[in-house]
Amino acid sequence: MKNKAVAILGLAAFVFIGIAASKPLGTKERNLKVLPKDISDTDLDSVMEGYSKALNVKCDFCHSENKAKTDIDFASDDKPEKEITRIMMKLTAGINKDYFDYTILYKAGETMAVSCYTCHDGFPRPELKHEKKD
Repeated sequence: MKNKAVAILGLAAFVFIGIAASKPLGTKERNLKVLPKDISDTDLDSVMEGYSKALNVKCDFCHSENKAKTDIDFASDDKPEKEITRIMMKLTAGINKDYFDYTILYKAGETMAVSCYTCHDGFPRPELKHEKKD
């Protein structure tokens, strides 16, 4: 009986350790609908940094706070700007493919013929770039 209990506890510990090791600590949940699901963290960060620079915004422009309001919930779809970004990603990919024979791979350092900056030029809303700044 004692050997059975030890074996069961050992097996339970082995399963628990296996489950814990399958998802690294600190891994943020992803909600990728346009970007490839297997995009590396480096390439994802590079793409997001490009959007941030092209629109002159920070992460919270598209991503909302978590429920505790202590951090950004990158997986949340609460903000409409996130869906607008997805639409614009498809638009620029289509333009580059149809008119420039270019396939977007979403890799760090990748150069596109048409990008967010083409229209936004450092403004969150491209229609504002021609207005005078106070």
